[in-house]
Amino acid sequence: MTEQVKFTEGFAMPTYEQWVGEVEKALKGAPFDKRMYTKTYEGVTLRPIYTRQDWPPTGDPSGFPAAMPFTRGSSAAGNRVNDWDMRQSYAYPDPSKCNDVILNDLARGVTSVHIVLDAAAKAGLDPDHDGADKLVGAGGVSVASLDDLDRLLTGVLPELITVSLGAGGQFVAAASLLDALWRRRGVGADAAKGAFNADPLGVLAGSGSLPVAPEVALAQMADLAVYTAKTWPLATAVAVDTSPYHDAGANESQDLAISMATAVAYLKAMTAAGLSVDEACRQILFTYPVTCDQFLAIAKLRAARKMWARIADACGASEPARAMRLDAVTALRMFSKRDPWVNMLRTTVACFAAAVGGADSITVRPFDAALGLANELGRRVARNTQVILAEESNLAKVIDPAGGSWYVESRTDELAKVAWAEFQAIEKAGGILAVIQDGSLAKKIADSWAQREAALAKRRDPVTGVSEFPNVLEAPVEMEQPDLLAVWRAAADRAKAARTDAGDTSDAVGRVKAAVAGGIAPAAAAAAAAGATLGQLAGALAGSATTVPALPKHRIAELFEGLRDATDAYKDKTGARPTIFLANLGPVAQHTGRATFAKNYFEVAGIEALGNAGFADAAACAAAFKESGARIAILCSSDPIYEHLAQPVAQALKAAGCSYLFLAGAPGDKKDLFKAAGIDDFIFMGGDVLQTNRSVLAHLGVI
Repeated sequence: MTEQVKFTEGFAMPTYEQWVGEVEKALKGAPFDKRMYTKTYEGVTLRPIYTRQDWPPTGDPSGFPAAMPFTRGSSAAGNRVNDWDMRQSYAYPDPSKCNDVILNDLARGVTSVHIVLDAAAKAGLDPDHDGADKLVGAGGVSVASLDDLDRLLTGVLPELITVSLGAGGQFVAAASLLDALWRRRGVGADAAKGAFNADPLGVLAGSGSLPVAPEVALAQMADLAVYTAKTWPLATAVAVDTSPYHDAGANESQDLAISMATAVAYLKAMTAAGLSVDEACRQILFTYPVTCDQFLAIAKLRAARKMWARIADACGASEPARAMRLDAVTALRMFSKRDPWVNMLRTTVACFAAAVGGADSITVRPFDAALGLANELGRRVARNTQVILAEESNLAKVIDPAGGSWYVESRTDELAKVAWAEFQAIEKAGGILAVIQDGSLAKKIADSWAQREAALAKRRDPVTGVSEFPNVLEAPVEMEQPDLLAVWRAAADRAKAARTDAGDTSDAVGRVKAAVAGGIAPAAAAAAAAGATLGQLAGALAGSATTVPALPKHRIAELFEGLRDATDAYKDKTGARPTIFLANLGPVAQHTGRATFAKNYFEVAGIEALGNAGFADAAACAAAFKESGARIAILCSSDPIYEHLAQPVAQALKAAGCSYLFLAGAPGDKKDLFKAAGIDDFIFMGGDVLQTNRSVLAHLGVI
């Protein structure tokens, strides 16, 4: 029998104070609190080390899976039995082509589908209506009739595959078409699985409009929930999707607070319409964007369940009904258009975090999602990311793998507390609808994004492939460009044919228009089954439209990508990129570090850095600069070489026509001396990379 060696024997366990003492020695006088503590965008201070003192050693405040406070999951078995639901989103404009894409994915690992309807459908217009020509196929699939939806979902078995809808403000009309499709196919009430995703307040905030007054939209949502609870017990009617707020720049505590305030508003509407608290809770599907900040994403999902369980408990829900239905999607704002291949890494980490955090379903966006309609490679990598994590990495085989970690448990708890305070502030201000309408929520989100932008500009938050390690010579990803004109013409013909085949549906549509509370969803379902189109249903459901300023959509890479776009346009116009000459001084060992830093610094804006092996004197450097054709330059070397070469080289470069000269490195007490020699600016760690590059591009006439 092999003898086991216990390596920890004979070593005393150090105290926290002893550890701090050793760290302070390593810091060599730098303040411990400033160097070792990190303040997050949510206002939580992260400690350098977490110990058993940070989480109660007796008992477990996180409880057990499927029990209060549901931090550890909504199911006792987690995702061990069937893995999590691997969802994919579909927006190909033509329904027949989109069906091919869906069936291909379902045969290769995807287990549920989310259908995004196009801008025409979300506007409540059939393809042949006035003004629909520019909207058909924009941002989604064109579905105007029951036949369109049947064509889109041919071969998709509703007993096996959950169908989720993204219809914006037309949630009742879209749900009615899916309801009619299930009935056409003879699907039993206890078999059809779907998510209608009525989220009127999210639509109002994100798009800036609703086809009816908010109160009417809430009543329609509640009516749909009552109908769904009675008719389709395996489906959900309501969504709380925080994507509009997250895309606008909300931090994670704001995201959680907004979701709770929205869910409370929906809970009130549904119970007012006649559902019990338990029934209303079971109608809500929560969708959260998750980023590649791994531990924050894990904590966010765990905190969401904890917060909702507390709210549902306070509202009188039974313990089983307090369990959150949680859907996670890889956050769009972390996607870059430049070097989009890096998005594969981002989505892998985000998917891992969502699975570890206990999401019931996960959507991984294709790596090219920010560029347009995803191609086959993007969809393949997206679905295989989930398959590998679930089936090869066995990620779902451990229930709440983060549970018990002093760090994760502490971070979950701290995030929940901060988010709870923000949720209470929203409620105190009158609720989620009030803060959407008065603009105060948008202001808070904008302030949060401004804080993040400042960190991005200085690369305190680096973006790989964009603000760090850019590739100015990268080839663009080939994206499919559907013929939207042909899509519109075909869709318009189908809509006309659908109305002709259905005959006179005016009575059925009229009953939708005349329906009162409790009868709206049933009337709409009956009209859809009779052949009414989505546009006809939307017209019957419409009222006085509501508008507010729409929340913006941001991506963390957008500011730097804007500079790259400008330099690309400059190249197209002039035939060459803007350049900067690296005035490398001394041997390679002396200048390579700062030369590499400078190259990276300016190429994030698409300014090509012209390198060389280094110069030993001012004359040689100035001659090479003149020959390069560049207008600006940067001195790159070590501090000792700057001592005797910076001034003469700077003067020589200016004499050779250098219109703007940088020095790589902090100037210290020699700033005035260097300035007097002709050096205009300095770059160093912690500087505003974005503003410096903007100034350079303006100087060169690029912007």
